[in-house]
Amino acid sequence: MPALDQLEPAAVWRHFSTLLNTPRPSKHEGPLRDAIRSWAETRALATHVDAAGNLIIRKPATHGMEDRPGVVLQGHLDMVCQKNHATEHDFHRDPIRAELQDGWLIAPNTTLGADNGIGVALALALLESSDVPHPPLEVLLTVDEEAGMGGALGLEPGLLQGSLMINIDTEEWGEFYLGCAGGIDVNVSFTYAFEALPEGFACYEIEVGGLRGGHSGVDIHLERGNAIKLLVRLLRGLEGRFGKDVRLVELDGGSARNALAREARARIALPIAQAERVASRVEDFDLLVRGELAGVDDGVSVRFGPANGLAQQAIDATDQQRILAALHAAPHGVRRMSQRVAGVVETSNNLGVVKIADGQGFANLMVRSLLDSGVQALAAEIESLFVLAGAAVQTEGGYPGWAPNPDSDLLKLFQRVYQHEFTTGPAAVKVIHAGLECGILKSKYPDLDIISFGPDIRGAHAPGERVNIESVAKCWKLLTAVVANIPTADA
Repeated sequence: MPALDQLEPAAVWRHFSTLLNTPRPSKHEGPLRDAIRSWAETRALATHVDAAGNLIIRKPATHGMEDRPGVVLQGHLDMVCQKNHATEHDFHRDPIRAELQDGWLIAPNTTLGADNGIGVALALALLESSDVPHPPLEVLLTVDEEAGMGGALGLEPGLLQGSLMINIDTEEWGEFYLGCAGGIDVNVSFTYAFEALPEGFACYEIEVGGLRGGHSGVDIHLERGNAIKLLVRLLRGLEGRFGKDVRLVELDGGSARNALAREARARIALPIAQAERVASRVEDFDLLVRGELAGVDDGVSVRFGPANGLAQQAIDATDQQRILAALHAAPHGVRRMSQRVAGVVETSNNLGVVKIADGQGFANLMVRSLLDSGVQALAAEIESLFVLAGAAVQTEGGYPGWAPNPDSDLLKLFQRVYQHEFTTGPAAVKVIHAGLECGILKSKYPDLDIISFGPDIRGAHAPGERVNIESVAKCWKLLTAVVANIPTADA
């Protein structure tokens, strides 16, 4: 572990070190929440854990700031847990292994959890500070953000007292966010029959890997490869060429609903005599996708090789065809660019997870849109596709988008302070095609004035995630200056 105590601001990095050392997958944030709550109570700060498991910490205003509107600092405790296939790491037990590289803190083989650990660390450092003037402060640390925003959805109305909210969960320094996409999960489940294979069939594996992956909202427009879609495309091609000589046994691709699928593997059965011809087709496909993804996903690879054991049975040929056809037809990527906000994705879908084994199949598709109607329309289209293929479909975890308010008084304050502290002109004002909790919280607290900002984070939701150290210091400078300059309500 690098010496984070040598970095500035020291309090921020000390708290982030705690997050690196405390496992916090979605739905398993309890130990971290309890540790933070204990830390706050030793400093005589009031705490509350609500029925959804969210933690609220309150700090009274400093002298002379009691008449200012209260500020809520908001972030989430959980992180996306992704690792490279060959990396040994248990996200429920092991600390994150990070290192310093050229001004960045990076986790080379796993996600770092800077999303949203840095936001949490900034908020806790402000609670700890004794030299920063501030109005009444609340820190809202939600749970389950990455797995469906369950914490924000479960937050009770009436708990928060502040009227200004600073969400510290975006990933580009020098940009202030005023809006975000809403979304919904489309969960597909299906069963299938088995079929005995003739003698002479052996098992082989096809693996698609080496893709960059990334955040299924922020990075969806970059046209990176989706390992599931590539593998299904290859299997459909092999079906078309070799017919019932290529039989699917199992398929496993992706590992997180909100991450672009970097790896996918299929176990297939085929006559030993056909292995060389199939291998040649896979090699041709490998060259094809390397060309298609050149400059975008240069590390992509498609491998074919023998698997252990003889094949006794595979998925029924008719079931195999309908399952692969539906997955092949399932949309992935940008559906529509916004006509209202230039350069921003309006509607997209991510085919994030597929698992087919032991007679059961599951797929998760995550739909996002700046328009609630866009979410519903694409989700219904996906549902129709899979119903035609004989699958059961359920939508869940829907959450609203966050409509921009260009006249936000909090935005005006942020811009004034930003230009005063950094003399670089105004920050860019953005809308993000990702699910922030702001839309949900705004629906529960309609009078909240909300801004989101954060440091430079690259590769969120994928191994190699990193955060720029200098930008964290800038975030601290901006945050402390903003809270010190909150005007009175009638100013």
